[in-house]
Amino acid sequence: MRAVLGVVMMLGGVASAQTATLRSLNNFSIKGDGLAIRQHVESGKPFTVAGIQGAMLGEQEGTFEAWVLPVKLLSHFAIRADVEGYSVPIDLNADAAEIEVFPDHTVITYSHIAFTVRQIMFAPDDAEDGTGAILLFQIDSTRPMDLTFSFTPEMRPMWPQRSQGVPSAEWVKAGESGFYVLHTDFPDLAGAVAMPTAQPGILAPYQEKPKFYPLELKLHYKPKRDTNRYFPLLMAMGNTVETATNTALQGKLERLNATLPEVYAKHAARYREIGDNLTAIRTPDAGLNEDFAWAETSIEQLRAKAQPSGEIGLVAGYYSSGDSARPGFGWYFGRDSLYTLYAVNGFGDFKLTREELEFLMKRQRDDGKIMHEYPQTAASFVWKDFSYAYAAADSTPLFLTAMLDYVQSSGNVNFLREHREVVEKAWHFETSHDSDGDGIYDNSQGTGWVESWPTGMPHQEIYLALLDQQASVAMSKLAGLLEDKATADAASTRGIDLAKKIEAEYYDSAGRAYAFSRNSDGTLDRSATVYPAIAWWNGGAGLAHSEASFRRWASHDFSTDWGLRDVAESDPVYDPISYHQGSVWPLFTGWESVAEYRAGHPLAGYEHLMENADLTTVQDLGAVTELLSGAFFQPFGRSTSHQLWSSAMVITPALRGLFGIDVDGLSGVVRLDPHLPADWDSASVERVHVGESVCSLMYQRQGQSLVVKISNVSGPAIRLGSVVKGSKVASDGASVAFPLPGVEVAVPHGLPLPGARTAQMKVLGETVDGHSLKLELEAEAGSVVELKVRRNAAKLNLHADGGTISSASGGHGSDGLEQLTVKFPTGTGYEEQGVTLRW
Repeated sequence: MRAVLGVVMMLGGVASAQTATLRSLNNFSIKGDGLAIRQHVESGKPFTVAGIQGAMLGEQEGTFEAWVLPVKLLSHFAIRADVEGYSVPIDLNADAAEIEVFPDHTVITYSHIAFTVRQIMFAPDDAEDGTGAILLFQIDSTRPMDLTFSFTPEMRPMWPQRSQGVPSAEWVKAGESGFYVLHTDFPDLAGAVAMPTAQPGILAPYQEKPKFYPLELKLHYKPKRDTNRYFPLLMAMGNTVETATNTALQGKLERLNATLPEVYAKHAARYREIGDNLTAIRTPDAGLNEDFAWAETSIEQLRAKAQPSGEIGLVAGYYSSGDSARPGFGWYFGRDSLYTLYAVNGFGDFKLTREELEFLMKRQRDDGKIMHEYPQTAASFVWKDFSYAYAAADSTPLFLTAMLDYVQSSGNVNFLREHREVVEKAWHFETSHDSDGDGIYDNSQGTGWVESWPTGMPHQEIYLALLDQQASVAMSKLAGLLEDKATADAASTRGIDLAKKIEAEYYDSAGRAYAFSRNSDGTLDRSATVYPAIAWWNGGAGLAHSEASFRRWASHDFSTDWGLRDVAESDPVYDPISYHQGSVWPLFTGWESVAEYRAGHPLAGYEHLMENADLTTVQDLGAVTELLSGAFFQPFGRSTSHQLWSSAMVITPALRGLFGIDVDGLSGVVRLDPHLPADWDSASVERVHVGESVCSLMYQRQGQSLVVKISNVSGPAIRLGSVVKGSKVASDGASVAFPLPGVEVAVPHGLPLPGARTAQMKVLGETVDGHSLKLELEAEAGSVVELKVRRNAAKLNLHADGGTISSASGGHGSDGLEQLTVKFPTGTGYEEQGVTLRW
């Protein structure tokens, strides 16, 4: 029989509970300096506070749900105030005024004429197991008042997991206050919620007519007594018979309460260490610098501790679960993390990469396939019996390319040797699953990219074929490092052969485009998609006939003002609010930006990079959302707002595209192919991790050269290198000079207003030779666009065809900027305009 709702005095063996008291705390230091986002509260906008053990997922007005992973403890948290001598009850959530987001904590401030309440939230990694995120209330009031904190008890393990009814709440009195115990139908699962000095609210007796009442914690605040104190909301969970008892839960609450200053100090120190040790960029664009730092933070916040093993893995993202039992994509996802590891390697957290690769390798299927999805509750059931486990075919080739990226970045060949069997099994799986005999790994082993398609699931997507080709190149290099010449040669040959087959099977010369997929009978689905852009993800030559595709991807047919659609607006299957047929994913935008930088389209690459970066402060502050409408600037209602690989797609295009950094930790070399915007005089990338070394790179324009210098910070000295035509590497490898054209153009960036349609200018193409720069642009008919022009030589006789050049407000000199005004033809929709600058 369920425990009866009621008040239970702790007696007998737990009599000490009567004297043990949870206490409010003297204010301890919580710094508000450094990296921060401060905004007025926007109702309905999400926030995420997450760590390896817990998460608070809510909305900026302060309501939230709390998880002690992998269990949702409570939801619908809300606050009411009753001020002495002020007869109107006050809904604090309606008075939420400001939100401040820092790497280590988030603060929501409630403002009223009689009081200010600050809700400080953080999710420490080092608190006791069975505890999660922590909330501190800091109260300042002119009068005594009563605060009522209400919430819905949940005790719902993350889906998929056993079902149960509403938990039974028991108030356990301890000293002058007490705590709630949330009992479930099972003796091995219970939770506890407490606030020092608080009293319980409604606890309906069993005899009462059934009705739901939210649980309440009632706090009486006296200004003289309670000013300059924190009132913590403490939560704990037990998931064994031993840890789910009242006594065990009380012990967790008391220990957490007693150690909170130390817990927070250690937590804050960890985030300071992240900021001090990981890669940072310093550019004239302060917003981009911060967006880059937030992307690193966002990824680090999505580490989660698997139960009961204690392993650390990356989850795909978080968003409020609402009435469901999964908080966004709060599972461990194979391909999501593998795309993200390129960013992790880029900013130098090699330990996190190793942890993630080991997490995936431990769950490799016996035949070699790499996992796709692993729930946080997977240890509670036979996970491999669920279809999700190995549903995606792309995790296996991505594992091979990500393994190579880690080994090349870190120089850690021993890690590869230790996991040789896993790598060889993955390679064998990939090369032995070709259902039609064309030699290309196909969708018979799971989804490539799309999980649904209007004409039926594809037989073989170009996306998967291109990953197979890149994995072959990767395996050739991995096998070489393992001194397996036969496999290295065979994989190299396979990579060359697959590149030729993809061109033969997928390129449509009449349409000057690559098909989306190939059917089992050899016919093609020619839907216009972004997926061929993955050809440049791991470097290499990419696709041989790509110019028309790049032009179309850069156009308004694919490119919105907030990112790239996966299907062209003009394609018959386009649906802007579908998942796979025309929505905008920052992931695709990042793929495209990397491809554009590597294939000679840096202006379009910059446009797409900045669309992703600018999303950092749009929805879940400090994170980038999962997907948005293809028609209007608006995230999907179910878009996971703190999405792992979306934040990664700020870092990878910036480091490997804009800054052109290619790290080789095996040989101690950083190879460069930079593309600094024309309106940047200089920039730097600090703390680049190369094997066991750390270095910094300084980029400086010097007339018609861009000079990059290296400063070695620690470890063996690193050299610079480049294969860019005309580049000059110093004999000691300490600098590289890159030739610059006589004239460069910079393009603006900035997101539109919410709900807007696409209206900004697009750069379709750019061509530079010794004495001219040709731009192919498009914009709304009749519009006027202003660009910045840099002269890299002091005396140029500069002319513009298709535009007008004028001096900027400060004039111009050898390194000054001018203004290029471009007027687009009248008409309807988008119109094209060519501009040629000659000197």
